[in-house]
Amino acid sequence: MQPPLIVRLRGAYLVAGVLGALLLGLVVMTAPAARADGAASGGDLSVAQSLGGRELTVIVRRSEPGPLRVDVVTHVGTAPGRLSLTATPVDQGGENSSGTVELGSQPGPYSATLRVDHAGPWELAVSDGERTARIPFLVAARVVTPWERAAYGGFFAAGVLLLVALGTAVLSKRGWPTLIPVGALVAALTVGTTGAVLSASAPQPRPAGSLLDPTSGNAGNPFPERDLPLTTNYSRPPVNLTVRTARPAGDTTELQLSLTDSATGRAVDDLLVTDDALLHLMVVGPGGQFWHRHPIRVAPGEYRVELGLNESGDYAVAAEIARRGGGVQLLRGSLHANGESGSGLVDPTPGATTTVAGSPAAGPGTPATGSGTLTATEAVAGEPTTLTAAFGGPADLQPWLGMLGHLIAVGPLPDGVPTGTAAATVPIWAHAHAMTALPAVGAQPPDETVAAYGPNVAFTFTFPQPGRYLVWAQAERGYSVMTLPATVDVRAGGPR
Repeated sequence: MQPPLIVRLRGAYLVAGVLGALLLGLVVMTAPAARADGAASGGDLSVAQSLGGRELTVIVRRSEPGPLRVDVVTHVGTAPGRLSLTATPVDQGGENSSGTVELGSQPGPYSATLRVDHAGPWELAVSDGERTARIPFLVAARVVTPWERAAYGGFFAAGVLLLVALGTAVLSKRGWPTLIPVGALVAALTVGTTGAVLSASAPQPRPAGSLLDPTSGNAGNPFPERDLPLTTNYSRPPVNLTVRTARPAGDTTELQLSLTDSATGRAVDDLLVTDDALLHLMVVGPGGQFWHRHPIRVAPGEYRVELGLNESGDYAVAAEIARRGGGVQLLRGSLHANGESGSGLVDPTPGATTTVAGSPAAGPGTPATGSGTLTATEAVAGEPTTLTAAFGGPADLQPWLGMLGHLIAVGPLPDGVPTGTAAATVPIWAHAHAMTALPAVGAQPPDETVAAYGPNVAFTFTFPQPGRYLVWAQAERGYSVMTLPATVDVRAGGPR
């Protein structure tokens, strides 16, 4: 018969083991889900594309190795037909995957399922039989940060040590050997708990490919920059934009945009998707017409879009891009048309600037307008102004380009000068957003299929200089982008 002291010790160890198991379960249940790049691993990628006469949003759903779902969202005015989709690996061997999407007459999402077999950079080709848009995307690897490894490893070790402690307490004829696994169990729980806390509170790793060009080698590395010198400069030079025109097809003109590095002259092919597009093209016509399109990428640094530039005069052109490691840039130029379905266009002089601007598009081929009003509080240079776009109807506006609404302002415009000519040289091209409610950390934000906002959309913008501005507010309803134009007179600040 064993001494009562040993029996009591063993009972105490068993109680400690049970308490350790309960603590382990509690910590595991409250530990946050593992995240990659600040969001759920393999989040959706939305890219707006002006493919001929179709205005599309191509959504690559949760791109991780395995089945790849691609949704193509069509808008009002998009013709039905078949699109061919092909996913191709960029940096190493692998199998291509192809499929088709049958676009119907009703606007909305149409789906296809492809397959990707490894993490790294890929390219999705979207073709209508005449044109092919090539969209780069990154297939994410499962990213596990060091603190997540500590949490998982600590909890796993604690579970193993719990069994060892229980077995030692039962089998050992002496009580002190049980102290060894129990102490190790406490240490493992401490490591696991610390890792769980850091997983929830420590800064997330930088998104893959935001500074370095993504490859299969670094797609799953949460800290791909750590092996580089501390003095590495990630900034990229400004981009030069050259706009050429092709022969018109029917009532449209094809604009050919070439992006080159201002330092090396090489094609720029390191653009990031910003506001759900690789490139936002804004054009202001001679009479104040406004286009916003999303040219398709046909080759590295080469983009194409078709517009109906049928009025004679000057057209101001601005392209918003974001380079990897180079930030957002606004490239500006101009075109001149003689009004004959786009013929007689003259190429502009390339220009580049780092002013931030951008906005969405609406409808294929021609500028779009919507019913409603755009009003502003008294506008004073240097002071915030509230502009309210009232689109009327029920609260059924849809997010578009990641936002509820977009506001574009151009000015100050001189008097007596055609609008297109003046817009090409004015100092201010600006962009403001009306955002939806921020999603939970790691959650996927709402896309165009959610119609639950508005009908009034408010913007806050500070006009930096006094004068007359042209502004356009845009929002989406029923897969149709509505545009409300207005003129805002901004007075100088100071005493009246």
